[in-house]
Amino acid sequence: MKHPFVRKLAFNLCLILALFAVSLLIFEFPRGKKHKKEMLEARLDAYAEATYLYSLQYKFSENAIDADNLLYLFPGNLRLTIIDNFGDILYDNRLEDLSVTENHAGRPEIKEAAKSGKGSDIRISASTNKPYLYYAKRCGDKYIRVALPYDVELQYLLKPDKAFIYYLLALFILGIAFAYYTSLRFGKVIKRLSDYSSAISKNLSVNIPDFSNDEIGEISKQIAEDYKRLKESETKLSLEHCKLLMHIQSLAEGICFFTAGREVAFYNGLFLQYLNVISDRSTIDMSEILNDAVFVNITAFINNRNGRDYFETVFRKQGKFFIGRVNVFEDQSFEIVLNDNSRQEQSKLLKRELTGNIAHELRTPITGIRGYLETILDNNLVREKEHEFVAKAYEQIITLSEQIRDIIMLSQINEFTDSFQFKNIALQSVIDKVTSDLDKALQAKNIAVHSTLSPDLSIFGNESLLYFVFRNLIDNVINHAGENLTIEISQYNEKGNFASFSFSDNGVGIKNEKHLVHLFERFYRVEEGRTRDTGGSGLGLSIVKNGIDFHGGTISVRNHVSGGLEFVFTLPLKR
Repeated sequence: MKHPFVRKLAFNLCLILALFAVSLLIFEFPRGKKHKKEMLEARLDAYAEATYLYSLQYKFSENAIDADNLLYLFPGNLRLTIIDNFGDILYDNRLEDLSVTENHAGRPEIKEAAKSGKGSDIRISASTNKPYLYYAKRCGDKYIRVALPYDVELQYLLKPDKAFIYYLLALFILGIAFAYYTSLRFGKVIKRLSDYSSAISKNLSVNIPDFSNDEIGEISKQIAEDYKRLKESETKLSLEHCKLLMHIQSLAEGICFFTAGREVAFYNGLFLQYLNVISDRSTIDMSEILNDAVFVNITAFINNRNGRDYFETVFRKQGKFFIGRVNVFEDQSFEIVLNDNSRQEQSKLLKRELTGNIAHELRTPITGIRGYLETILDNNLVREKEHEFVAKAYEQIITLSEQIRDIIMLSQINEFTDSFQFKNIALQSVIDKVTSDLDKALQAKNIAVHSTLSPDLSIFGNESLLYFVFRNLIDNVINHAGENLTIEISQYNEKGNFASFSFSDNGVGIKNEKHLVHLFERFYRVEEGRTRDTGGSGLGLSIVKNGIDFHGGTISVRNHVSGGLEFVFTLPLKR
């Protein structure tokens, strides 16, 4: 809701007057009460002084003073107490038995009188259980204490005078009236300017009002001339600004803009993320990049550019590869860009390693095929021998075909992730399909596959990948574990959105456990020549590892208690 300027001005003036009035009340009320209390204490001081002078003319008895002749001069409700230097009561006109009284050395008025000679306090008496205004005065080696009942009459006597409140209220009302009148007069001028500004903001064609020949008139004329240009520029600038921010936030690299004074102007979320990965300390202050020792190359360039406007450096941190760039603009402001280049670098490295490994692995079957075919072509072999060499060449072609198939699958997992669509899959049906396809190979080595998975168990994943995961696990048993075996597949736990599985066999296993940590590496062999002698591409378990990772799960391998190997892995449950 929009409030007129006149009301705001009047409200602020009234608020100031109200604060002033309340301040006076807060300041004056305690002073009035204090003044009346001081006057009352002066009377009580006179009573105490009179008691002291009276005591000087008469001798004290052992426990009390003969003060009864003095009391008729004092108010009838006055309580008189004489206390020795140790806090014991020598006389009290309101008490008959002084032996039951407590020591008074700790009473507030006595403690104050011991320090400054006089003291007062308002509290309930422990002996009479009535409220009193106490006043104590140190007289020689004794304390003379006088007290008046703190009743309605005394409370009224100490109450501040209300005449001041009525006077202050009258002044407040007059002040409000004057503030409103002043605001109204000044508001007329502001209202005229406000109406004109509102009209031009709605693109209405209006003439400049007659503001009189003063500063406001000059300002109004300037507003009319500048407003249209300002509005057009503001619209264009706002649009470009929104485009820039949207573009920066959607960038696949972290970027932060700095002013010429090295203050942070703007940054996107990736810059904060990359900064905390590269830096040795966590921070939410983007300017820390200019102070962190890790970014010393960037800071050195900014401090000493030598006429250069561009700089690039490399950061290797936590297994990642980052590129940092600095671009300096004409107004000496600059931007720092951080780009995670880890995937590209890892891809280059993997491609180099894979290319070398593929060339090495494919050489063996290709050399074998070539040798068998050359033998057939160069020699006049009998039909049986020729058939034997053709069969061996065919076996090498099968090995070559498996290697190419696995290389393609591994490449798809690493490079073409978008080609794998996820859906809810009955995991047991995938295992049934694998065992059906490998039935002849399993029967040839008398290997039984025993699964305890529920038919209703559903996994959220890619059916093709899961097929290759279980096919390569079973292929590994067929090729390396021996004969007359049993494969056990079971689920043993569910945690959050993932289920845990066990895949084990009771075959020969791996005696030297140092090889276990390398089983998922590409083309890794426990024994030299093992893959070539027993079949397989050498990439099967690497595909298994990448397939599980692709589903967001984890996998590990260990020797099983009953012999053979056990693979423990997790997969996401049905969504």
